[in-house]
Amino acid sequence: MIFSSPIFLFLFLPIVLSLFLLIPRRLRIFFLLLASLVFFFWAEKWFVLVVMVLTVVNYFFGLLMEVCCNSEEPRPKGMKIVLGLAVVFNLGLLGYYKYADFVLSNVNAFAQSIGLAMALSPYSHHLPMGISFFTFRALSYVIDVYNRKVTGSKSLMNISLFIAFFPTAIAGPLVRYGEMARGFGERTVTIEQFSIGLRRFIVGLGKKCLIADTLGPVVNQIFALSPGQLNLEVAWLGILAYTLQIYFDFSGYSDMAIGLGKMFGFDLLENFNYPYISQSVREFWRRWHISLSTWFRDYLYIPLGGNRLKSSRLYLNLIIVFFFCGLWHGASWNFVIWGLWHGSFLILERLKIGQWIHSLWRPMRHLYLLLVVILGWVWFRAETLPLALTYFKALFGISGAGGIEYPMALFLNRKVELTLWAGLIFSGPVSVFLVKIRKTALQQTGHLFFRMADQGISIGQAIVLACLLAASSLSIAGGTHTPFIYFKF
Repeated sequence: MIFSSPIFLFLFLPIVLSLFLLIPRRLRIFFLLLASLVFFFWAEKWFVLVVMVLTVVNYFFGLLMEVCCNSEEPRPKGMKIVLGLAVVFNLGLLGYYKYADFVLSNVNAFAQSIGLAMALSPYSHHLPMGISFFTFRALSYVIDVYNRKVTGSKSLMNISLFIAFFPTAIAGPLVRYGEMARGFGERTVTIEQFSIGLRRFIVGLGKKCLIADTLGPVVNQIFALSPGQLNLEVAWLGILAYTLQIYFDFSGYSDMAIGLGKMFGFDLLENFNYPYISQSVREFWRRWHISLSTWFRDYLYIPLGGNRLKSSRLYLNLIIVFFFCGLWHGASWNFVIWGLWHGSFLILERLKIGQWIHSLWRPMRHLYLLLVVILGWVWFRAETLPLALTYFKALFGISGAGGIEYPMALFLNRKVELTLWAGLIFSGPVSVFLVKIRKTALQQTGHLFFRMADQGISIGQAIVLACLLAASSLSIAGGTHTPFIYFKF
């Protein structure tokens, strides 16, 4: 069950919202927890027990660290032991489900390369939905308790909702317990807050259904072509379409999650801030998947020493962080290379070449960033290393494919072309610019004409949102919706 599925949109969400607003406020936290567990069970059946076990174990880790806090030492030995156990447990659970087969297959390959007859059995099994997100959320909780940024909660229900809250549990944002704890207690949702959340949800749904899901089939078809069928034009169409698909897919999910949070009375942090307008890789990571980049910054980069150490150690820290950032996205060397690709450019930007890039004309800096990001997406989208290398050859026109069998016109019809233009336009801060103009006009004039025009704009926005919801619903009813890309992580 995904946010853009008919079951969620037309059955689960209306029932949960209606009951949430009707029941007494003191029962709303319990109800949201119950709804979240039903959501997990509906999607994952008995794998919901993985979430429940992880929650209970981390709840007790938090309580144990609170017991150890009754000491004059700033970091008692007992707290360090409990934290170590918590890290081993959470990463061990993630490794068991996500990385076991990857490790065994690489051990087998290495053994064969040195002439050893080793054949460890593959360990493929079901990957629980959102496990990368809810394990990192649990880790942030126990680490924050250890650092005394939050108090170990005595409420199992609060911890359970923090980890399993269905809008954020499967693909973020990676909220912290301290941020979400402010919303615990009796839930009060204002009409204004609910309407803001609803608008945000509809916008996210439109991003997913009308842009990402339109470009998805084109991307899949192009990346499925054999090396002899892939030519330069089609290769660039495929990677440009994927660049927009992954942004609108993931930012669309984040918009829906943030919107749902507001409708239930929680203010979740932003996860995207128009990353494609960046002018450096460093800026890109301040705008892309903000909750993940800040998670790695706070829980890995800074503990490693951050930028307080000498340059060589700083560069090593960046490589380590982006190695694990890539690996977090998937058990594949392609994801690792994608992470190291970004880490390498972050290092380059800290060298003298970074000063040269910074001195370039603004459009040139933007072009540099887009090239780095777009080429990086090849590693992210290609399923294997050979496929990624083949795709790079096609992008640079050295694949030798003539493109006669699969010309550009086979993939680029009028609907796809319009979607690409819409993606290019709305990947920038168009709405922010329009809102700014609107506010400025009202503040500077205050004339009756402008007030009436502003009311007309509000009505127009409502009509646009209604059309967006209708178009998205028709797309869903037509069966064109697909799972979110980040659900598999």
